[in-house]
Amino acid sequence: MLVSGLLTGARARAPLRASLLETWRLRGRTASSYSASSEPSKVRALIYGNHGDPAKVIQLKNLELTAVEGSDVHVRMLAAPVNPADINMIQGNYGLLPKLPAVGGNEGVGQVVAVGNSVSGLKPGDWVILTSAGLGTWRTEAVFSEEALIQVPKDIPLQSAATLSVNPCTAYRMLMDFEQLQPGDSVIQNASNSGVGQAVIQIASALRLKTINVVRDRPDIQKLRNKLKDLGADYVLTEEELRMPETKAIFKDLPLPRLALNCVGGKSSTELLRHLARPLWKSHSPPKGL
Repeated sequence: MLVSGLLTGARARAPLRASLLETWRLRGRTASSYSASSEPSKVRALIYGNHGDPAKVIQLKNLELTAVEGSDVHVRMLAAPVNPADINMIQGNYGLLPKLPAVGGNEGVGQVVAVGNSVSGLKPGDWVILTSAGLGTWRTEAVFSEEALIQVPKDIPLQSAATLSVNPCTAYRMLMDFEQLQPGDSVIQNASNSGVGQAVIQIASALRLKTINVVRDRPDIQKLRNKLKDLGADYVLTEEELRMPETKAIFKDLPLPRLALNCVGGKSSTELLRHLARPLWKSHSPPKGL
């Protein structure tokens, strides 16, 4: 989910919506470097003062922007997504928890407005993303330290830039860290239409790797097949199709997968393992019974 548009409304509660919004212009520094303003301000942020249900603890507030000095960089946020980890952090059950009160959001892209006199690697107009989580991207503007930012090209789509630091990096590391894959090798994965799954397809295609992509069946399955194949997928199968004997015919045209990527667990991951050339898999949740 990508959040966008100007934050509006004064101190009203702002439940996280399941619909796609499109570009916030977000602001502040880190969770501990801002102060709430009693007067209306151009700097708006979604803040939580304690952990709990995001719809109940998130509030839209006015903030004061800290002065830009030394290695500081003033950034106008262009877009920020809503990831499951963002929700978990607000609920208080994530591995990394910022000091409260905190601004929500861990990922996003912004444009440099001004820099301190010690900043050498960034200039006004540059697009930047954050180097770590917990800094708070759900705001219109912010002042970050230069070391907390990485410059990204301005000619990539805004939505791609805003979601660059989590799913694509995860996909790349899974493809590179567990097996020395060579062009022509194949990889099998489930949940292939997830953010990470789609990144795996595109990166694998660029590396000239073949992908077998497993998804859950649905009424518009052909539409999903077309979408994933447009991204570079070689095969798109439902979980039911993967269990069919005819599926073995696929491996007449490509080698057995050397790597399986699992984020579902249970029977789905067991099916991936059955098609591996040898047992090597990466999973967020190990398959039951193994």
